[in-house]
Amino acid sequence: MKFIAGLLSDKGLTKKAYLNALTATLEYGASLLVGFLVTPLLVAGLGNYLFGLWQILNRMIGYINPVSGRPGFALKATLANQQASDDFEQKRRYVGSAALIWLMFLPLLIGIGAFVSWFAPRWLDVPAETIWIVRTVAALLVLNVIVGAILSVPQVTLQGENLGYKRMGLSALLVLAGGGFTWLALFLKTGIVGVAVALVVTTLLNGIFYFGVARANAKWFGLAKPRLADARQMLGLSWWFMGWNAVTTLLLASDVVVLGLFNSVESVTDYSLTKYVPETMIGMIVIIIFGIAPGLGGIVGTGDYERATRLRDEIHSFIWLTATTLGACILLWNRVFLTLWVGASHYAGSLPNLLIILAAMQLALLRSDGNIIDLTLRMSQKVLLGLLSVTVSIIAASVLVGIYKLGIVGLCLGIMAGRLIVSVGYPLLIARFFGVPISSRFGRALRPALVTFLLFALAFVVDASASLSTGAGLAGWALFFLAAALTGIGILAISFFAGLSNGQRLAILRRVRVVFPNEKDES
Repeated sequence: MKFIAGLLSDKGLTKKAYLNALTATLEYGASLLVGFLVTPLLVAGLGNYLFGLWQILNRMIGYINPVSGRPGFALKATLANQQASDDFEQKRRYVGSAALIWLMFLPLLIGIGAFVSWFAPRWLDVPAETIWIVRTVAALLVLNVIVGAILSVPQVTLQGENLGYKRMGLSALLVLAGGGFTWLALFLKTGIVGVAVALVVTTLLNGIFYFGVARANAKWFGLAKPRLADARQMLGLSWWFMGWNAVTTLLLASDVVVLGLFNSVESVTDYSLTKYVPETMIGMIVIIIFGIAPGLGGIVGTGDYERATRLRDEIHSFIWLTATTLGACILLWNRVFLTLWVGASHYAGSLPNLLIILAAMQLALLRSDGNIIDLTLRMSQKVLLGLLSVTVSIIAASVLVGIYKLGIVGLCLGIMAGRLIVSVGYPLLIARFFGVPISSRFGRALRPALVTFLLFALAFVVDASASLSTGAGLAGWALFFLAAALTGIGILAISFFAGLSNGQRLAILRRVRVVFPNEKDES
């Protein structure tokens, strides 16, 4: 019991970051389990066409997310930056400002949502019998965006105050409940409309849950009438966060929409299933980054840029180690996973698999740097670079898919080409803000990049030349998980010792040791 108590203690930034990451990992693990169990049911229950349509509509409605003003993003960054402040009345005014911004943008959100919902069937050229189904589903997804924007305020308050771990375990149960609602919709044969209703119900339950957790753990949490200066400050930040949310939405959703518009709805199904595990890899890395970010925000807020730079380097080392290990494993085993899960016919191929993984790894690194820039509250250059990047990505991908008919390969190449702008630009912005030379960072990146190249090349050759297979049923799954786990351990060891310097290895080990009880070294 003493050991468990030590593990769950929240003394020190490292322990809080660990607890935040653990909480998010439990929640994400629940979502993985739900996705693993429910996705085959969705494919079977909706069929290839409607499943692909569900993927496209989710992304398309996601495009209107920024129109909500995204006040939660500004609130989270502001609270993280002012974590040390005990002016609770001011913090309540920030919450009030966030609610006010949501109300200001609500009419615009409803109007644009109605427009998109009405014309979505025409844009997607759906059959006549599904027109009103598509409009109904799109309207429900718009409703989910509306309620999600305001109900996210308690959750981002906890995250901004570095108290995200206070929801540990319980939020994972809500994820499982959401999966249960989706299963019920499929069981009752309510189709794609029922699945959308299940999503809205899950969002409402999450909002109620986080409100209770915030009131219990952030004693000051509540609404206060914002002063004009507070509202202007939050609105100014919200504009830039709204712009960044538009960039993020396009970064994450444009691939499916481009493929659906310029190739086929059915190809979206194969692409979505093939990238399921790589996308899972990104989600795992991002939740850990978001768990660490509030503590880093407190350091940035105090002006300790030397320590912030050191922590950023440690975060990048961890991202590289995790992404390289998981990426090489996925290259080797994604074909087998899909064969067991939904059938071999949904595997997009060795080259698309490689490019999907490289795009996922690139996205993890740039989202990490983007999150760090958020903590500085200096958003303008980040957003403008991001908008340029996604514009180039969408144009390049559309040309390669629509004109040159390169399918998923062209999609990935176009997206990665556009993202190079921010892959280079964001580190430059951070280096300028923290006052550190950028040249040293690129020099340190050569060794891990070479290790990644060699491991990925070997895994690609094995996947392309060998027919990896296992038996069907439980025996097949058991062999798959055993082989994947052993492969992962081996790749992790190679990456850790060959790709990281001695200082980087010691830094990661030191962070791991702090997590365990009875350790005196706090960070």
